[in-house]
Amino acid sequence: MHKTLMIQGTASDAGKSTVVAGLCRVLYRRGLSVAPFKPQNMALNSAVTVDGGEIGRAQAVQAQAAGLEAHTDMNPVLLKPSSDMGAQVIIHGQAVAQMQARDYHHYKRTAMAAVLSSHQRLQAKYHTVLVEGAGSPAEINLRERDIANMGFAEAVDCPVVLVADIDKGGVFAQIVGTLALLSESERQRINGFVINRFRGDIALLEPGLRWLEEYTGKPVFGVLPYLHGLHLEAEDALPAQGEPQNGGFRVIVPALPRISNHTDFDVLRHHPEVDLRFIAPDQPPPPADLVILPGSKNVRADLAWLRQQGWEDYLQRHLRYGGKLIGICGGFQMLGEAIHDPLGLEERPGSSQGLGYLAMHTQLHEQKQLRRVRGTLALQGARVEGYEIHMGISEGPALSRPLVQLDTHSDGAIAADGQVLGSYLHGLFDHPEACAALLRWAGLARAEGLDYHALRERELNRLADALEQHLNLEQMLGS
Repeated sequence: MHKTLMIQGTASDAGKSTVVAGLCRVLYRRGLSVAPFKPQNMALNSAVTVDGGEIGRAQAVQAQAAGLEAHTDMNPVLLKPSSDMGAQVIIHGQAVAQMQARDYHHYKRTAMAAVLSSHQRLQAKYHTVLVEGAGSPAEINLRERDIANMGFAEAVDCPVVLVADIDKGGVFAQIVGTLALLSESERQRINGFVINRFRGDIALLEPGLRWLEEYTGKPVFGVLPYLHGLHLEAEDALPAQGEPQNGGFRVIVPALPRISNHTDFDVLRHHPEVDLRFIAPDQPPPPADLVILPGSKNVRADLAWLRQQGWEDYLQRHLRYGGKLIGICGGFQMLGEAIHDPLGLEERPGSSQGLGYLAMHTQLHEQKQLRRVRGTLALQGARVEGYEIHMGISEGPALSRPLVQLDTHSDGAIAADGQVLGSYLHGLFDHPEACAALLRWAGLARAEGLDYHALRERELNRLADALEQHLNLEQMLGS
């Protein structure tokens, strides 16, 4: 078996993260030591690692699939966009700079050194390193100094498997077009293909598979079926929303332009008694039992967007009629009286008036707070576990009524009228006790918790079972 194998895709959301997670669980179940690795990730969903850094959320899930604690070496370069042109650059788990896209392009030589050092450490420690690419290797405008796809594969001399999504249509054009835009050495590096998200009669696809193998001279390792209802945390994009599937207790979340860690609400999306909705731009917010303001990578700009969208008036009506309101991380900061960014850490320097529901103010600082935490909620003494990722420090009388008592400090606030609360904790709903207590506070009288860790374990095993059944793994992993 290859020491390092890279999974690339014909496009974003082709299934790279899913395939790597599934392979990690397959090899873990076979008793092999395996580690996930993504050289460069651009995502606003992140997790705090065992060594006190920050990586993409997808790599934390892949680490769980491999039976490991998440580590910064699994995603040495993380880009967190704060605008259409700029992003916070995180190297080995720590923020190093805010850069415009053009500046980061020149910084890639430094970033590549971090990537190669992390890969070297993982390769020395684990039997197999499964590498996830980013986007597509055929993005020819980004090939110079590439560290995310073929640039990395060529640097470490590893084979590549190409994943294509048939559900999007044009799967053969996806594969052949990708190969056509690669250099000869890059084409030779691709050892075969996986076709993802197939629905229907496989016999109707087989003539196309035979043609593809003859045309390219490369094998199709298998066709993965569309796994209905499969849930693994999204790398970045908000989940697609169909008709409400669950109970009638309505929770709504504004889909902020720079929403971060929307995976905080995955527990509620799967809770049988909750109808969770992300409210899109220009969509009038419907009546709700609970409103949650999520995290944000540009809090002041997203607060201005909320006002432009009419949310300030909506929240006043919502609370006047007895609704409940929670703010998490950036959403917590919005609930205060003011947000100050004198250094322009998220965009331009300045201050913004908050929504004024909590007597506190927040100032952004260069040093980011990164820690895993556990403790108890002020609500029913329920256990809570989560993580903090924020650059703001909040102060004010509201904090004298904390929401959470942690092992090392208190966190959050509960308004005097009991209708509004906030916290810096991501994963606030993840522990079943905390989930149940928060929903009861919000008005769901006999709410039960949901064991999210067990749900993720079932989904990872379901995914691994599908890979075992539908892929020629011996050929793929040893090719």
